[in-house]
Amino acid sequence: MKQSLFESRHQAEWEQFALMLERLERDRGASGVASFPSDYRRICQHLALAQERGYSSFLIDSLQQLVLRGHQQLYRHRSQLGANVLSFILADFPRLVREQWRFVLAASLLFFGSLIGFALLVYLFPELVYNLIPAEQVSEMQSMYDPDAGHLGRLAERAASEDWVMFGYYIMHNIGIAFQTFASGLLFGLGSAFFLFYNGLMIGAVAGHLTHIGYGQTFWSFVIGHGAFELSAIALAGAAGLQLGWALIAPGRLLRAEALQLAARKSVLLICGVMLFLLIAAFIEAYWSSRTGLTPLTKYLVGAALWILVATYLLFAGRTRHAPE
Repeated sequence: MKQSLFESRHQAEWEQFALMLERLERDRGASGVASFPSDYRRICQHLALAQERGYSSFLIDSLQQLVLRGHQQLYRHRSQLGANVLSFILADFPRLVREQWRFVLAASLLFFGSLIGFALLVYLFPELVYNLIPAEQVSEMQSMYDPDAGHLGRLAERAASEDWVMFGYYIMHNIGIAFQTFASGLLFGLGSAFFLFYNGLMIGAVAGHLTHIGYGQTFWSFVIGHGAFELSAIALAGAAGLQLGWALIAPGRLLRAEALQLAARKSVLLICGVMLFLLIAAFIEAYWSSRTGLTPLTKYLVGAALWILVATYLLFAGRTRHAPE
């Protein structure tokens, strides 16, 4: 292809890309530049073609300038993505949790209230556990936390090399529970309320039963570490679901669809933080909680520190807003 034809075919595209670069160089938060990465790749292709076909140095130099400027903007925006993720973890997520404190409080009361309440009932009236959990499953739970079993939190001993398998299992299992609790909020919040209450009952029944039969030390030393992140995540997933439900129940002056859309933006951000909590919880459960070579006191101290860490993070992280540069 002759250079003149090549230029006439792509000149408008180059000019449009140059204008996009100017916008990005003036304003880091410029909108309407979602196509920038694909446009940048096309300019790189044009430069390669121009060099391969031996077009004039003027054209090649012009395209090289566009590519260099484009590379700088692409690298900067990728760096900004990392900075945005870090900002979300360190400040935006805990700030959002505090902003939605009413839903977080309601979800926490439903979940932790049913958990603690039923644990006490089962501890005082042991037969209650069989009204909620089949005898077969109760027997499996006892095997998992039997002090004389030689393993902890599982039905059989496993090699250390298999920890990563359990890590993946815990992630998928916990995310399934969290997503179920969140998504069911679309049933006017009733689904989220049900799963919060139900999961609280199930965990409470197991805790009360194992404590009553004398397996409390192995059980509590196992769950205290990862429980700081896992149980908090379930409550926060429920809060996100309750927020969706409330948008449908009380949309205010908005249409229900509009209110739901607004609520979903914040709820989805909450769920992103929940996923992070569950990832941490799965890691702790697979590589720390199930270890049998540690004393219960060590696990209690570490677990207490993790609960304090989670509480401090959610209550205080992100309170100081830095002025924009």
